[in-house]
Amino acid sequence: MEKLTIQEEEAMQAVWQFGAGFIKDFMELLHEPKPPYTTLASTVKNLERKGFLKSEKFANAYRYSAKVKEAEYKKRFMSGFVNDYFQNSYKELVAFFAKDNKISADELKEIINLIENPKD
Repeated sequence: MEKLTIQEEEAMQAVWQFGAGFIKDFMELLHEPKPPYTTLASTVKNLERKGFLKSEKFANAYRYSAKVKEAEYKKRFMSGFVNDYFQNSYKELVAFFAKDNKISADELKEIINLIENPKD
């Protein structure tokens, strides 16, 4: 699975949030400044070509929905990120945020609790 551009990720976030919908539906969920309709339509077509979206024709429009689940994309993206920037060590990732005061001791305790008591 290839890494998406920022523009593609924003479009996918809208699709994941909205569910199956049309370009105009996704446009409403994008932050300002919103891209032109044609730019979003082109981005959505690229996402379909890359296998992230599927489409169904309704009259003269297409309704798009996600083929790739958000959790699946996040998992693959984070694995690549940790591999590229933290020598494939999640410990190094957490240590980085701890040293930079981006994560508190209470949050670390919550993480430890999640590790020790995973929910299936």
